[in-house]
Amino acid sequence: MEKMLFTNRLVLRRSETALSELVTDYFIRNADFLKAWDAAHDSAFYTEAYQQKALKQDERDFLQGHGLRYWLMPENERRIIGNISFNNIVMGPFCSCFLGYRLDEKRQGRGLMTEALKKGIETAFGPLGLHRIEANIMPKNKASLRVAEKLDFKNEGLSTKYLKINGVWEDHIHMVLLNEEIE
Repeated sequence: MEKMLFTNRLVLRRSETALSELVTDYFIRNADFLKAWDAAHDSAFYTEAYQQKALKQDERDFLQGHGLRYWLMPENERRIIGNISFNNIVMGPFCSCFLGYRLDEKRQGRGLMTEALKKGIETAFGPLGLHRIEANIMPKNKASLRVAEKLDFKNEGLSTKYLKINGVWEDHIHMVLLNEEIE
């Protein structure tokens, strides 16, 4: 699996502890913005020590075949602006995962997430050999729903009180993309 993927405007770097300073900076810059879409975090989350441990766990998950996270960097900047993650990968007859993604508040509305996810999905359906990618999105997250729809994810229904986001159990729309080439 490649450590770096490239799109027209982005470099996608697989999680590694060497990114801890940049990841910490990303979360600090976007702390207020991400509250609406993310689990509640205590102050330790916004430290480099915490992020270094999280990145180390990402590396273990990757080596064990359970997860794959890429950090998004603009082509000519040494700054992280988001991430995409393929979590809870289960192979065998399931060949599925859960998709997560975040983008810097100041980079919204430029097609960057769609661009990054296209490349990530190529990897998930290609070298990873997945058949199904599931994304669960809050109904009020219109931007995220647009991204999923542009990538041909299909709505499979509403999961009530699915995830605890910023302290509140939120409903999520269950969106799915199938790799029909391996059927």
